[in-house]
Amino acid sequence: MSFQQFKYLDALARHRHFGRASVACNVTQPTLSAGIRALEQELGTRLVHRTHRFEGLTAEGERVLAWAQRMLFEWENLRGNLLDVDACLSGRLRLGTIPTALPAVSVITERLCQQHPNVSANVLSMTSNQILEGLEQFRLDIGLTYLNNEPLPDLETLPLYRERYVLLTPRDGPFGARRTVTWQEAATLRLCLLNGDMQNRRIIDGAFHQAGADPTPRVDTNSIVTLCAHIHPGGWSSVLPAALLSTIVQPAGAVGVPLVEPELTPTVGFVTRRTELPSRLITAAWSCARDLPPHTLTGRDDELPLARVDSAGVTAD
Repeated sequence: MSFQQFKYLDALARHRHFGRASVACNVTQPTLSAGIRALEQELGTRLVHRTHRFEGLTAEGERVLAWAQRMLFEWENLRGNLLDVDACLSGRLRLGTIPTALPAVSVITERLCQQHPNVSANVLSMTSNQILEGLEQFRLDIGLTYLNNEPLPDLETLPLYRERYVLLTPRDGPFGARRTVTWQEAATLRLCLLNGDMQNRRIIDGAFHQAGADPTPRVDTNSIVTLCAHIHPGGWSSVLPAALLSTIVQPAGAVGVPLVEPELTPTVGFVTRRTELPSRLITAAWSCARDLPPHTLTGRDDELPLARVDSAGVTAD
């Protein structure tokens, strides 16, 4: 067995197509197919369902894939950690983030790339469940997601900031001149919200339920841009994290009014796999994020201090 054969299997599982997998591995399709067949022969079991096209992995193939992904990840970590500690850090950080945290992640990646000129970042907008799946399958290095709303598996976590919510509503609407709006009042409006497969929507639904309200959004979407496009004079309203209003173009004629009763503050932060040998790249990104005060991530000067607990212990902002 060779690491190259593991790479072939991993690429096939990701691309679900022999041709695309071979292009990703920079080899010919016959070379990739032969490498996987050789792996099957050595293990004495079939790993891939084949007809005239890729039909998926067998149960044994899934088990080997999980092992191979871990081996590839640990191998890259080992190579990185064996480099001279004084050598210039390089590599590509794969970071998955919930859509509402995209403005915050830009602050972190900017700091990371400034401190390490040979480092680049690939940032993907994902649901919280997709982030956990990406970490489990070693397709992500770090996730930026909610930490205390739904149970997390055994991961390293680093709290970064609290998310607080506003009603984004037309200024000429019934609540446009208010200082605060209750969730029960917000439920009476025509609402456009994020899709139900996003944890942000589940948090919002929980707040409405806690307030004794049961709104029926007429529009839902997986796009923050689409939400904002629906907010115009005489139009729809939405619920968004307050931090977004300092980084996105606020729709003309719209205003963000803080939501209360209840006032929610779910924590957003970094998550990554537990490992005895973390990569230098992940460690560098973790350090950049940990050193940033919450208000730089949210754009809010009134941001409350956040006690940060990670594998290194507790530090207060």
